[in-house]
Amino acid sequence: MSLSTQEKSKIIVDFGRSNTDSGSVGVQIALLTADINKLTEHFKVHSKDFHSRTGLIRKVNLRRKLLQYLKRKDFGRYRDIVAKLELRGN
Repeated sequence: MSLSTQEKSKIIVDFGRSNTDSGSVGVQIALLTADINKLTEHFKVHSKDFHSRTGLIRKVNLRRKLLQYLKRKDFGRYRDIVAKLELRGN
């Protein structure tokens, strides 16, 4: 259920400051969002997979914390990432 290396590298190129920037907050948020979307699709078929649901909840909480950090540190980049990932329903 994890992302393939091609998917990860595409996300890193789209959201990173350089092609090898895999640790910045924006890239981490984008990778977590892709994982969350993939797990959400998984739960549409496997509704009783409670072990993976625990992992999903951890990823959602980590993404929330990273978004709060980014909002506090660089609000312009926060807005760009939220708009690009279509996270907040506006």
